[in-house]
Amino acid sequence: MSEERLEEVAALLEDETARRILTETYREPMSANTLSERCGASKPTVYRRLEDLRRCDLLEERTRPDPDGGHHHTMYATNLERILVEIDDDGIEFRIDRRENMSDRFTRLIEEM
Repeated sequence: MSEERLEEVAALLEDETARRILTETYREPMSANTLSERCGASKPTVYRRLEDLRRCDLLEERTRPDPDGGHHHTMYATNLERILVEIDDDGIEFRIDRRENMSDRFTRLIEEM
C-alpha cells in the first residue's frame, strides 16, 4: 500500500462517524438514512463519509429492489475484513483484507477450474 493511500485510510479511520458506519454496515447493509440515525450524524455528514469510504474501497454500494413500491433503495455494506500492521526488520507493512462478495467468489471459483 502506498504511503499516500495509507495516510488517506488512517485519516478516515480517525473519524468517529466513519468508524460507526463501518461497524454498522459490517452487520448488515444499511441505507444512508438508517446510518444517519444509528450514527447520530447529519445526512450530509453521512453521505460525505460514505463517499470517502467508497473512494478508499472500504465500502460497497448496493441496490435493493423495493417489492412493494417497484422502486429501489441504495444500501451500503462494508467489504473491510481487517487492517493489518506488521513490523519486522525490513520495516512496517500495512495490509487491508477485504471480504469477497458471493458473486466475486463464484466467479473466482469458475475461473480457477
